[in-house]
Amino acid sequence: MRSETQSKWPDALPDAFRQYQAGRRIDEVECIIPDLVGMSRGKAMPAYKFTPDSTFFLPVSLFYQTVTGEYVDMEIENQWMEIDLVLRPDMASASAAPWADDDVTLQVICDLETRDGDRVDIAPRNVLRRVLDLYAAAGWAPVVAPELEFYLTKPNIDPNEPIEPPVGRTGRRGASRQSYSMVAVDEYGPVIDTIYDFAEAQGLPIDTVIQEGGAGQIEINMMHGDPLKLADQVFYFKRAIREAALKNGIFATFMAKPMRDEPGSAMHIHQSVLNAETGKNIFTDDEGNATEEFYHFLGGSQAHLRHVMPILAPYVNSYRRYRHREAAPTNIEWAHDNRTTGLRIPHSSPEARRVENRVTGIDSNPYLAIATSLACGYLGLKNKLSPRDPVQGEIYHDGNSLPFHLDDALDLFAEATEIRAVLGEEFCTLFEAIKKAELEEFHAEVSPWEREHLLLNV
Repeated sequence: MRSETQSKWPDALPDAFRQYQAGRRIDEVECIIPDLVGMSRGKAMPAYKFTPDSTFFLPVSLFYQTVTGEYVDMEIENQWMEIDLVLRPDMASASAAPWADDDVTLQVICDLETRDGDRVDIAPRNVLRRVLDLYAAAGWAPVVAPELEFYLTKPNIDPNEPIEPPVGRTGRRGASRQSYSMVAVDEYGPVIDTIYDFAEAQGLPIDTVIQEGGAGQIEINMMHGDPLKLADQVFYFKRAIREAALKNGIFATFMAKPMRDEPGSAMHIHQSVLNAETGKNIFTDDEGNATEEFYHFLGGSQAHLRHVMPILAPYVNSYRRYRHREAAPTNIEWAHDNRTTGLRIPHSSPEARRVENRVTGIDSNPYLAIATSLACGYLGLKNKLSPRDPVQGEIYHDGNSLPFHLDDALDLFAEATEIRAVLGEEFCTLFEAIKKAELEEFHAEVSPWEREHLLLNV
């Protein structure tokens, strides 16, 4: 006979899944984790094999791979024993996989533990938890709201060929520089409709959908909330958007800069901090004015963001966003309602006062990006750091600029002892090694540019 746990757990699934299920039998369960890239890894099984208290395993070596799948040798004791890590399903994260057609598939994000029950410090979800624990110990509760930019593209079958915008309902390729155009959004209406359908089935709330500046570039803004829940939602959204595009015969890409002459894609992160006891925004006092804590959070962001760019912009391609007069800021200055600064203070009510981090790329891992951005603010709060004066007017390459290449960013990251201590030195050492290995792989490639301009001309 089935145990009570086996028979009762589906009754406790989130409402969004129950509505999607509509009384149908669950066919499959996917136990997944986000890897360092932010992609899902895990195990799928028939639903009868799953219970929330079952024990599943994955080898630690999945964190030793670059984005190309190559394994990296590191100074880790017994690295290639490939010990198993324990997956603990977080049933609060359970969600539908609505692209599975008629098969009712449940996906559940799992936490990673050792066999002794300790957190695995290199797991991205646990890196974010580590930072949130520091906030909680200080009596604070951070709140975030990510904005997701991405491109819909014509299917790119040959990596040697440039990426092109998709063909819309008019039969024309997407046009650029049409920010906020409803006509441009309607051009890809079937894809947007599928994204809406998938989001509803997964219980993923959407604030707004807009056309961004690039050809086929879309932005989805998310509701504000708990950082871990929002990171889970971004993780789920990326997969859902890719699947929605494929359902309609096109690609969705989260490359930071997929097309040379089109704007890059960011993941702006709106951040505020609440008093955990009162629920009030600590960035605003009782008279509605900005507090010292608001300026300290800004000060920490200015002091540390440059040193953690390999996490916020993790690939060679990421730095192609930071070009003169592109939409992406190239600095970590701050100002009110100024989109040329890396740290923007949006116009809002005093209760909603927040800091928008505009330097993060959409190609970053959402757990790591949110953890890192909040960690910078945390250090500012704890060390009472003061920001520079706000800038006036447009600012691009002036001010305290970001590194413009991954090589330079990794040099800064190696020196960031204080922020590495907050994120966890074991994680940072691993992440740095993976990024260096990816960089070496990239530098070994011979590009189409080299073949075109050097083959017969030098």
